Amino acid sequence: MNKDIFVKLLQQRQYKAVRSILDVMNEVDIASLLSELDDKELALAFRLIPKDKAAEVFANMESSMQTYLVEMFSEKELKELLDDLYMDDTVDLLEELPANLVNRILDTVSTSDRALINQLLNYPEDSAGSIMTTEYVDIRENMTVAQSMAHIKETGIHKETIYTCYVTDRRKLIGIVSAKDLMTTDDDVLIKDLMETEIISVKTHTDKEEVAKLFTKYDFLAIPVLDTDGLMVGIVTFDDAMDVMVEEATEDITKMAAINPSEKTYFETSVFAHAKNRIPWLLILMFTSIITGTIITKYENAFAAIPLLVSFIPMLMDTGGNCGSQSSTLIIRGLALSQVRFKDIFRVIFKEFRISLIVGAVLALTNGIRIMIQYDNAGLALVIALSLIGTVIVAKMVGCILPLLASKIHLDPAIMASPLITTLVDIFSILIYFNIATMLFNL
Repeated sequence: MNKDIFVKLLQQRQYKAVRSILDVMNEVDIASLLSELDDKELALAFRLIPKDKAAEVFANMESSMQTYLVEMFSEKELKELLDDLYMDDTVDLLEELPANLVNRILDTVSTSDRALINQLLNYPEDSAGSIMTTEYVDIRENMTVAQSMAHIKETGIHKETIYTCYVTDRRKLIGIVSAKDLMTTDDDVLIKDLMETEIISVKTHTDKEEVAKLFTKYDFLAIPVLDTDGLMVGIVTFDDAMDVMVEEATEDITKMAAINPSEKTYFETSVFAHAKNRIPWLLILMFTSIITGTIITKYENAFAAIPLLVSFIPMLMDTGGNCGSQSSTLIIRGLALSQVRFKDIFRVIFKEFRISLIVGAVLALTNGIRIMIQYDNAGLALVIALSLIGTVIVAKMVGCILPLLASKIHLDPAIMASPLITTLVDIFSILIYFNIATMLFNL
């Protein structure tokens, strides 16, 4: 939908036309369209969204838009919205809102909902409990398929998903049944004869990243969450697992770029906050690079004897940094997908060593031929060739080992990414280069 046309209809007060447009649009697309409007237009347009879509549109909005709308809503509008929001979306909203608006929402919801919200808010931020919803379809093993279908029709409208039904006995999870099985089985079949009893579940304090990995591994639509007593308290749905994956990927990308992670979007984050997130790592890397300068200073005599040596420093440092970054990126990705573990460290080292020999040999041969053609200096070609091989080997060893060590000591492997690897490899490449040069040229 074209934003300008939509705004023009709002300004001309053609509300019937606006409502008909919103009626046929997808909820996610509506949220995206509304994000382009100014505050006044946003409030007006949201009130024109069909009531059966409003809660889903609201759940897909950015936190700044949600905050503004909560401030603008009347008590009646707020209550209607909260009644339609799923519990996990309500909790997500409360985590982003300022305290005064949180209190307003808690005053609006029912006592039972307030107790559930408080329970969800008390789970650790990175746990399955913090992203689960308590709205799921539960049935009993002694019910028939017909009774179960009737139960779904009666209560399913208020549940986040009906594709999987959970068979419980006094809140203890004893089986699961898919909606497909219910729809394709005779009405008089008992649930206990239909349900699956081999159940994969998580605990409320399971790390939410581990939960997301289970969705990737088993292609779940939802996964049950049990408390410490083994009683079922909720489910994590696929859409929430996807949000976790995006969040974790964003965090890893920012760390790999030497930036402290932020939960806000790029434009929601202030200039000062952006600078604050970037400065600490830049300071660390800047002062670490002083070591490289100190090493170069130690070899002033080599520069004086053969000034041409200086011109190859950037090439060696860049090559080393790039080789280290390649290895670290692959290992970090492998760790994230559980394809690589710390116990594989010697297999990884051996594999990267063989790769570095091939890569180093190709780069050394290519540069050796170039230097012979350009400078007709066999000694210099040999120095650069040997330095490249040594630099590539060390860079790939550093690039594969550091992320594995970080995972072993329970640090995020993403911090061992390009900027840090490059800075460390710069130091090693300079040491290798000038030690080889001084030995071969007797400097």
